[in-house]
Amino acid sequence: MFSIPHLDLPPMRGASGTVQLPGSKSISNRVLLLAGLAEGTTVVHDLLDSDDTRVMLDALATLGCGLQREGGQVRITGLGGQLKVHEARLFLGNAGTAMRPLTAALAVLAATQGGCFDLTGVPRMHERPIGDLVDALRPLGCSIEDLGQPGYPPLRLSGRAGGRLATAQPIRVRGDVSSQFLTALLLALPLVTGPGPAVIEVEGELISKPYIEITLNLLARFGIAVQREGWSRFTLPQGSRYATPGQIHVEGDASTASYFIALGAIAAHGGAPVRIEGLGTDSIQGDIRFVEAARAMGAVVGGGPGWLEVRRGRWPLQGITLDCNHIPDAAMTLAVMALYADSPTRLTGIASWRVKETDRIAAMAAELRKVGADVTEGADFIEVRPPAAWRPAVIRTYDDHRMAMCLSLAAFNPLAGAAPGCALRILEPHCVAKTFPDYFEALFDLASADPALVPVITIDGPTASGKGTLAAAVAARLGYHLLDSGALYRATGVAALWDGVAPDDEDGLARIAALLDLRFDGERIHLRGRDITDALRLETSGAMASRISSFPRVREALHGLQLAFRRVPGLVADGRDMGTVVFTDAPLKVFLTASAAERAERRYKQLISKGNKTTIDALRQDIEARDERDRSRVVAPLKPAEGALLLDNSHLTIEESVAQVLAWWEQRRSFDRGTVPLDKG
Repeated sequence: MFSIPHLDLPPMRGASGTVQLPGSKSISNRVLLLAGLAEGTTVVHDLLDSDDTRVMLDALATLGCGLQREGGQVRITGLGGQLKVHEARLFLGNAGTAMRPLTAALAVLAATQGGCFDLTGVPRMHERPIGDLVDALRPLGCSIEDLGQPGYPPLRLSGRAGGRLATAQPIRVRGDVSSQFLTALLLALPLVTGPGPAVIEVEGELISKPYIEITLNLLARFGIAVQREGWSRFTLPQGSRYATPGQIHVEGDASTASYFIALGAIAAHGGAPVRIEGLGTDSIQGDIRFVEAARAMGAVVGGGPGWLEVRRGRWPLQGITLDCNHIPDAAMTLAVMALYADSPTRLTGIASWRVKETDRIAAMAAELRKVGADVTEGADFIEVRPPAAWRPAVIRTYDDHRMAMCLSLAAFNPLAGAAPGCALRILEPHCVAKTFPDYFEALFDLASADPALVPVITIDGPTASGKGTLAAAVAARLGYHLLDSGALYRATGVAALWDGVAPDDEDGLARIAALLDLRFDGERIHLRGRDITDALRLETSGAMASRISSFPRVREALHGLQLAFRRVPGLVADGRDMGTVVFTDAPLKVFLTASAAERAERRYKQLISKGNKTTIDALRQDIEARDERDRSRVVAPLKPAEGALLLDNSHLTIEESVAQVLAWWEQRRSFDRGTVPLDKG
């Protein structure tokens, strides 16, 4: 996950491959609460790992539920409808799927068993309405105190043991603001049905009906058969009692699938499709109907149980007019697909957008206009006309995961004729952690771009100058890929040692380099399936790398592998010839150095801390010998690249060096005002 202030996306031209969806947020938090309220232990498979599920798990643990993680499974031992903790303060972030149901469940439990519970969240949660749910609970006999603005969290739920609720009369709740209020009542009332049934009557037109379908489906899995009369009356049978199903699987998130369905419709052309695993035509989620809307716009979508495949069909896409009441979250993706249509797209029935993580109608209109679209918005609709001329843009995300994921698709603008292609900057990309922490990594695994448009920063320099540490830190700050070119030479040396190839056998070393089976997994490096991270850090490996890197055929064999690291969203490459030979068109080239004495002292401290015996004088002599060998070699001698910026870090901390490189990078990127594309000057 990218915990960085912004993420720059280059113009992209295609997409193909397979994505494994995370678990459904809507299903995950419903299942967690049901398991927490039920009697017995429930094993939950494929649970979504996100901010929203973490706050729900924390809440359940605070309330006394037993929680145990076993690999990809979570074992939850429920309360059996009986409070174990009667006083708690629960922080629920910005998770509506936690705040609304827990409010209802704890309100009825506190009213009948006694207790006092404070429910709070982030500032935006305190702006999201909950008054309609509170108004439905208070007539039952629930004591609910507003701790802030009336009708909004934070709330205090309290009561005394032995209380009784007035469930003999129908419980009335509005259905035209959020379906989560009805879901909350459906999940809470089985706890207090007692000798008679409980009836819920919905006032007004119920929105987001498919989410109620999910709730009813999951209630049935936990032993509660709800009788429904249309969408206006729901009856929970008397004597209802939650019982664990034992095992339950969470299917992939259909709202999240919409981004990859749209990706296939826009960018899967002339080759393989975008394949989506974890969600298929058998989904219980209403947002699976996004497939119908995507097909109406021109996508070619196939699928089966647990999978979908998407290709581009009609191009440009067809603008549509659609009442999106049945797919309110996924409908946001249609607004971005509208950028690639040949006619306007009008989405109606989306009033609920205004009370989500942000006012999504206003936010979507503002950000789509930045990239060049003509947008009209109303109380419950948005109409998008595709750009006459695309513009680079800095995209605000409003701390809303769906804004970040949707708008990232605007980076495929070259497919809509943007020339030159327009880069995007996504602010606060970490907000995707709410539902899909690895969204951008998944997108980049599928996306492709003209290599010349994928930005590269090269950091070259002599041995022990700290270029590897600096490059890794800069890459982490930008969310870019990292190429430690020295690791390729060191790995070649390790493989040569394994295979018994002499260090002066240029042809043998070149053959090994050409077939190097190397995999970078975070901070770990694997060669032929074996972890060689620690072996590569040995002084002997560095000396071997310096020696074999002087062979022209070895360098040629590794050249293609080095170029392959240039992938979206960008690359930071460190070595000795990254700017002079490999990435000569890099927008920013840095030549890092420090005095031989300073480098020897740094290396000495590193080795001593690991228990290695050496002397500063010996290390300095070795460093000076390597410098001379690297400078005087015939092929790619060590020197600053043309146009490289020199950075002497002899007296700089790593933080100061990173700050300097990032400042140079910002000058080259020129993203101020969101109107200037990549500057390769």
